[in-house]
Amino acid sequence: MSTVVNPHTYQAQLDAKVTQLQETFAPFNPPSLDVFASEPEHYRMRAEFRVWHQGDDLYYIMFDQATKQQYRVEQFPVASRLINQAMPLLLALIKDKPTLRQSLFQVDFLSSLSGELVISLLYHRQLDDAWQQGMQAVREQLQAQGVNASIIGRARKQKLVLGQDYVVEKLTVGTETSQKELIYQQVENSFTQPNGRMNEQMLSWALAVTQGASGDLLELYCGNGNFSLALAANFNRVLATEIASSSVKSAQYNIAANDIDNVTILRMSAEEFTQAMRGVREFRRLKGIDLTSYNCNTILVDPPRAGLDEETVRLVQEYDNIVYISCNPDTLSHNLATLSHTHTIERFALFDQFPYTHHVEAGVYLKRKLEA
Repeated sequence: MSTVVNPHTYQAQLDAKVTQLQETFAPFNPPSLDVFASEPEHYRMRAEFRVWHQGDDLYYIMFDQATKQQYRVEQFPVASRLINQAMPLLLALIKDKPTLRQSLFQVDFLSSLSGELVISLLYHRQLDDAWQQGMQAVREQLQAQGVNASIIGRARKQKLVLGQDYVVEKLTVGTETSQKELIYQQVENSFTQPNGRMNEQMLSWALAVTQGASGDLLELYCGNGNFSLALAANFNRVLATEIASSSVKSAQYNIAANDIDNVTILRMSAEEFTQAMRGVREFRRLKGIDLTSYNCNTILVDPPRAGLDEETVRLVQEYDNIVYISCNPDTLSHNLATLSHTHTIERFALFDQFPYTHHVEAGVYLKRKLEA
């Protein structure tokens, strides 16, 4: 079924996720679960909609995941208030303009807690000067109605940007008595954590569990430096890897924007880094970087849904402390079947990144067993 947002049922669905997660991980004897609840509405900072043309009408549609049936979307209460404000205004401004609506098939929104917005329109045709002029007028009309948005037009091998192709997010992390604001460039069409407030809680949790850590931090799958920058204060140095070039560029931007001088980003996959650490392969990308100079006692992994491959799991086992953020508890459980031979779970968390769905984000902090 489509996502049904009812704040009155939110606590019940969260309780069900808590029960399920506790049952799944009971064999590992974890400590009590830290539960981080989401805002029940307007928590998602990005949204994507297909566009349906029906005569003179033009409207957003989504697809029911269970039945695959399409349904019309007027408002989307899981998305940020800024996205909901922009949705109807955009269509009203382009629906009677053939130059702007012809072959339009999708609209993506990327917003931020800091109030910035990028709207991407995807077309099945090449875009010309007339489109650019017409859309610039739309952008100005949106601004006059209180929506200050950058607009991007995308077609095959074409990308036209009116404004900028990213938002600059500002996240507050830490405890009530010790907080700091971090700046993150988030580029459209690149991965970012969709639930902004939950991301703040995830970063604050990771900062708390690694408080007092010694040595350096290694992070695999670092994205735009989301965790790397937040945790840099807890470690002497941070060495982080990411394969997507756009994310690496954003990470470098974010390092400079936050005036952080102890984080190094490598454009490598986790598998490649494992090979480099084991001396299996040499990489030009590591020229000038002495991996042996790092004293990494702690490793952080935030892998895709497939989890860690067996070789990377064995690499992770070599570190005294492990922070594992998972968007798929099943693959986390599979990886823990190996990690639990050498490590114990010291902290255990549920982050309700996607309310009203079956998806659960989990976090574990593991320490090496004394006898391991």
